[in-house]
Amino acid sequence: MAKLVMVQHHHQKHPSFSLLSSSLPDFNGIKLYNQLQGELMCLLSLITNIWMQYKKKLWQQKGALPIITSSAKKILMGGNEFVDNLSSKLQAKEGHQTRAFAVTRRNAMALLLSGYFLSELSMHGIAFAQQSIGLREYIDTFDGYQFNYPQNWIQVRGAGADIFFRDPYVLDENLSVELSSPSSSKYKTIEDLGPPEEAGKKVLKQYLTEFMSTRLGVRRESNILSTSSRVADDGRTYYQVEVNIKSYANNNELAVMPQDRVARLEWDRRYLSVLGVENNQLYELRLQTPENVFLEEENDLRRVMDSFRVNKVAA
Repeated sequence: MAKLVMVQHHHQKHPSFSLLSSSLPDFNGIKLYNQLQGELMCLLSLITNIWMQYKKKLWQQKGALPIITSSAKKILMGGNEFVDNLSSKLQAKEGHQTRAFAVTRRNAMALLLSGYFLSELSMHGIAFAQQSIGLREYIDTFDGYQFNYPQNWIQVRGAGADIFFRDPYVLDENLSVELSSPSSSKYKTIEDLGPPEEAGKKVLKQYLTEFMSTRLGVRRESNILSTSSRVADDGRTYYQVEVNIKSYANNNELAVMPQDRVARLEWDRRYLSVLGVENNQLYELRLQTPENVFLEEENDLRRVMDSFRVNKVAA
């Protein structure tokens, strides 16, 4: 069971801290809700990201693997429900007056604890830069490929890829290997894809196809960051492709007026692909990570990319 421990310091009084710009007299009505909704979602997202990275750093220091319980997942993933509960408390009234905005004691305490938690992190200057972690080797002799992956990542079976690993804390950070069917593909060399720039366009198109959504108000922005080729120590040529994809969604996709459909960022991710050809098949190592995590773990992720090799399979 996840536990929250709060230590109270009696010897030092910290200044008050709040991410909400509204004053108490303005704490009512629809004006507050429009402002509170955006700020509260940003706050919950920031707290979740900081807490996950903080627990990840503790694991690296202590060598223990804590388990995220179902109750902890509800806390981390309950942002939308919390905002909806707040919105349901808005009551309109005749004339130019509005009824007071009701806030339950639990919700008020959540806001206060959130502000205190962030202020404590700021006061003590906690840094979340990730230390370089060790890598573990994975070799698939049956399909003919190998790579190194972070030793604290866990394998997920039944994910659809030939092999799939993910970070136990940052669930958006994962690694997988895809390979084409030997009966339907006859790749001889990596140059069959064209130059790296053409291969990059094909990779991005494949990603966007996989992320196609039927939800209303969803919009994706994509950009090819870099494409390159390199000859590894096995003498084979590999292509490397890096793309960025952002997903936006309207906060109220059924609203009639355009001003009521505000697009908000859902996620911002970096996708790194390494392509190689062997056994008449195309192999692709895929790395997915949030952009803010990539900035901290770039060296380790590039070591994973550079370790990817395809091998000849005995007939």
